[in-house]
Amino acid sequence: MDNNSVAFIGLGYIGLPTAIVMANAGLDVTGVDINEANVERINRGEVTIVEPGLEEALLSAIESGRFRATTKQVHADCYIIAVPTPFNDDYSVDMKYIYSAAEALAPKLEGGELVILESTSPPQTTQKMADRILELRPDLVADRDDAVQTDKPVIYFAHCPERILPGHALEELKTNDRIIGGQSKVATQRATKIYASFCVGELLPTDDVTAEMAKLTENSFRDVNIAFANELSLIADNLGINVWELIELANHHPRVNILQPGPGVGGHCIAVDPWFIVAADPENSKLIHTARLVNDGKPDWVIEQAKQAITEQEDQQLAILGLAFKADIDDLRESPALDIATRLAEEMEGVNFLAVEPNITELPKRLRGFDNIELATVEEAIERADTILLLVDHQEFKSLSQDALRNKNVIDTKGLWR
Repeated sequence: MDNNSVAFIGLGYIGLPTAIVMANAGLDVTGVDINEANVERINRGEVTIVEPGLEEALLSAIESGRFRATTKQVHADCYIIAVPTPFNDDYSVDMKYIYSAAEALAPKLEGGELVILESTSPPQTTQKMADRILELRPDLVADRDDAVQTDKPVIYFAHCPERILPGHALEELKTNDRIIGGQSKVATQRATKIYASFCVGELLPTDDVTAEMAKLTENSFRDVNIAFANELSLIADNLGINVWELIELANHHPRVNILQPGPGVGGHCIAVDPWFIVAADPENSKLIHTARLVNDGKPDWVIEQAKQAITEQEDQQLAILGLAFKADIDDLRESPALDIATRLAEEMEGVNFLAVEPNITELPKRLRGFDNIELATVEEAIERADTILLLVDHQEFKSLSQDALRNKNVIDTKGLWR
């Protein structure tokens, strides 16, 4: 069976850009998502996430006839699953979204299809997905290099983790190297053909379990290094040292490259993936575990700084600049900035909060129940606020002049105005 038709399951921050890039590379792609409103918008050519160039790419894919979105599962040569993988209270993966996708596609299989899991997952998640599909379809069998020969139709499974930076998705989908982890040599070859259709980066073959662990390793590396910078910022504050100057000086060493501290770590990857390693082997993941605790604890420090900056005068107003988890996107998943804003609104009822997030048009659901917080423009917030709390270094904030900040209490967690 060819790989010409693809059913891309999950049209979120990873799925939608990837599905569009595939379609524009010549594949026949059907995007499948349970959100009916988003599907309707996408089919009208309206993007549902902030991503430079995505709207133009979507319109091109629709006009070519190679892309459409639907809420109903379809038959395809290849299924790619890119659904959320949250963690449970014990930091093990919550499989409900993967299992839901597997259960939806299982009835469509005829034999010969390739099923790729892109969702970032702990080791052996691809195998669990395959097991669920084969439980539902005992008439089929997974292709394995060591499998006993059978007359049953074969299904191919692989794990090919996404590796893109929100805000640069369309470029990095094409240029970044990709890991191709098949459960068999044929599965790896077929998955490689899919990604070779649009990716000019190197395609790196391995098995599915190693591919799963590789993605977790990449994000844990980042998390540990960010934790070092965040820990330095706490120490520097206690010693009266400017941490931004400190890091700049240290980075002049030819073999030192310290990252920048911030209010915490967010997003669906770096803030989540290290926990999967901790859950898989808690005895030998002490450094990774500690780094997670450092980064998860940084919002507490920021909140305390904000509380100390507020005077006892009545009608105090605090501007919160940024709610997304990183600059110049609208992604609020696991955002430390959103967590900080929520907790401040809960804990400081006598303060009015002006939330500024240029990439959204209404307050996030978590903030709508508070009477003491409103969404404001950056100009309104700077004019009205007594205290400025910078949490995200959006472009709109980089252009603020020092005159605009004069006579304000400024808490700069990103070193933008150092």
